[in-house]
Amino acid sequence: MSESKPPTPTPGDTYKGWLFKWTNYIKGYQRRWFVLSNGLLSYYRTQAEMGHTCRGTINLATANIAVEDSCSFVISNGGAQTYHLKASSEVERQRWITALELAKAKAVRMQAESDDSGDDCPSVPPTSGQGGGCRNSEVQSTLRTMTSKVEDLSTCNDLIVKHGSALQRSLSELEGIRGGGDMGDKIRQVTERATLFRITSNAMINACRDFLSLAQNHNKRWQKALQTERDQRIRLEETLEQLAKQHNHLERAFRGATVLPPSFSNPALGNKTGVSGKGDASDEDDDNEFFDAMEDPAEFITVPADPKYHRRSGSNVSGLSSETGMDDQSVNFDEQSLASNLESPQPLELEPVRQRRTRIPDKPNYYLNLWSIMKNCIGKELSKIPMPVNFNEPISMLQRLSEDLEYYELLDKAAKCQSSLEQMCYVAAFTVSSYSTTVHRTGKPFNPLLGETFELDRQKECGYRSLCEQVSHHPPAAAHHAMSEKGWSLRQEITLASKFRGKYLSIMPLGSIQCIFEKTNNHYSWKKVTTTVHNIIVGKLWIDQSGEIDVVNHRTGDRCHLKFAPYSYFSRDVPRKVTGVVTDQEGKAHYVLSGTWDEKMEFSRIMQSSKGENGTEGKQRTVYQTLKAKEIWRKNPLPDGAENMYYFSSLALTLNEPEEGVAPTDSRRRPDQRLMEDGRWDEANAEKQRLEEKQRIARREREREAVKAASSPEEAVTEDSINDSPFKTDAQETGTEATEVSDETDTEDSPPHTPVACK
Repeated sequence: MSESKPPTPTPGDTYKGWLFKWTNYIKGYQRRWFVLSNGLLSYYRTQAEMGHTCRGTINLATANIAVEDSCSFVISNGGAQTYHLKASSEVERQRWITALELAKAKAVRMQAESDDSGDDCPSVPPTSGQGGGCRNSEVQSTLRTMTSKVEDLSTCNDLIVKHGSALQRSLSELEGIRGGGDMGDKIRQVTERATLFRITSNAMINACRDFLSLAQNHNKRWQKALQTERDQRIRLEETLEQLAKQHNHLERAFRGATVLPPSFSNPALGNKTGVSGKGDASDEDDDNEFFDAMEDPAEFITVPADPKYHRRSGSNVSGLSSETGMDDQSVNFDEQSLASNLESPQPLELEPVRQRRTRIPDKPNYYLNLWSIMKNCIGKELSKIPMPVNFNEPISMLQRLSEDLEYYELLDKAAKCQSSLEQMCYVAAFTVSSYSTTVHRTGKPFNPLLGETFELDRQKECGYRSLCEQVSHHPPAAAHHAMSEKGWSLRQEITLASKFRGKYLSIMPLGSIQCIFEKTNNHYSWKKVTTTVHNIIVGKLWIDQSGEIDVVNHRTGDRCHLKFAPYSYFSRDVPRKVTGVVTDQEGKAHYVLSGTWDEKMEFSRIMQSSKGENGTEGKQRTVYQTLKAKEIWRKNPLPDGAENMYYFSSLALTLNEPEEGVAPTDSRRRPDQRLMEDGRWDEANAEKQRLEEKQRIARREREREAVKAASSPEEAVTEDSINDSPFKTDAQETGTEATEVSDETDTEDSPPHTPVACK
């Protein structure tokens, strides 16, 4: 579940990535693309701007790098330029700090070399220490030997050139002699010069062979020494990074931990985590370690657990559990989760799995005249205003509910868990994952018609089957039921309440969600948080989730309290942050969850808890010692071109795909929804208006039938039967109360009133 660590950046690398940069108090932190290259840190709004528009550059040679908290740091070059930056996590911040420090050191060194370029400097820099002196003398001796060999090669080259020229002249003279007594002398002279040339050539060959052998031998030794130096440098960099993390943890522990007692031999574990209170201002800067409280922010703090917990053997686990006040199942979480989630592979499917579609027609760019809509709304009730499909996305609310099952694997893993506390972590992650599809989805789903259904059959691919139905039209309410072959079932009854505040719209889901696991009979329930759509009137629409969720295990009494932090321009927290604590029925905390609802969730096991110092309002905070956090859920990437397909996920793209054998009331058969998906929005608007008017006529007809049934002769027969009954009362003799009850109990979606005598 832990993500793989990328290699530590080296001084010569170009380092790139996303960081949050502080802009102003109106916009707060904004996401920017940063590029570190050649001692310069530059940033752009997007990666596409790298080729033409740079928003700012700072020279690291004269810059000062300061760490503010676990995710934030500041880069300044003396006041002219100051960047307040924030990384997505502490590890990511440390990678940037390491890369920036290496780049700064290289930039300072290059600047110093440039300034001293006119000075004489030794060929080999002096090294300190006895080992360094021996190595320096060895290198100097090797260099002198190789220099001597090179001089020998140069001398041999000069002799070859000299004797070769003399031999060439002698051969020329020999060709010019026709005959005579000088022939013998010339032949002897040519023979002597040829012998000298051969001797000189042999000397040249031997010198080349000696030089090559010497170079090869020392080349292997120097390559080995260079590799050793590189390995030592990498180890030193990793050690420096670990020291920096430990230093950061100690700083945080010192800030809040007068919070930590000097000895953990007698920890105060009996305190519950339900104490509320706001933390100090310094604690608000720590994004990864200072989590939101059960009721108010900064109620508890997490610090790394003592290393002794990591070194304990299996035989000492029971002692650890008794020391920390946790049960054996919770302590053995790592071993149990590995054993429980690694089962034998499923048998191969006998039938080929259907290939689902991966694209839908691109969203057309239609012009929308808001005035033409508003002038038609004058004098009409808000519930009867026909809204065009321009504000919609081509799926219904029933299909949107079925999207909650996109990360069904979390429930599959939870079904395999032996520990209820471990199972609670997976269920809590599943509740958060259902919001990940909403971050870019500003379109409104189609309102289902009364009696509309949606069946999602994924038994062959995923092992589950889901069914939704619209059971009420006013107020709108839907029922959803899903069952899995992996041993879990999910049901929810959802209705919506909304409040329009002018600039934003708040949508409050009412109703609860129930999840039951067959193997353990654990029954979980929770409710949804408030969804807020901002910039309704002016600006770009964006969505936020805020509120609190209590996931309760009704069999064991375990509870997980999740808090969705609302977005704020002035907050220095990571946007869309979610935190939570898993407690047992006695209120003892066992796990801490943290992350964001649009990206990922992590959890860490609590090894120790204690009461810390009082906050600004005099309320105590709890300090948790935790093991290293592990990733429990991560959002799946969107398909290619999702921005042109309503930002649908891979599952959402398949929800409206036509299928054979579905019910006539299935959402896939809605004509207006199908026309909108095909890009025929004008026809979709006309069809949507026709269906809505037809539904209003049907509703009025049901109301008339209800009134008619209330005054039908059958009602009189019913009253006679009541009068003949031995259980008749004085009030029933008047024949009026039965009619009054009938009028009050009939609703627009209920059947005609059942005679009282049938009860």
